[in-house]
Amino acid sequence: MLFILYYLIAIVVLVMHFTGFLARYNAEWLVLVLAVTVFPAVIYL
Repeated sequence: MLFILYYLIAIVVLVMHFTGFLARYNAEWLVLVLAVTVFPAVIYL
């Protein structure tokens, strides 16, 4: 269940990034937070 929630949040953040929404509101740091949370899983697998 948490994986589904994580993927939904990730998709929403990426869509907002590519549409320019995050840049408009100075929230590009959300993309970096998303990348940092993915990094440990990639190393573990």
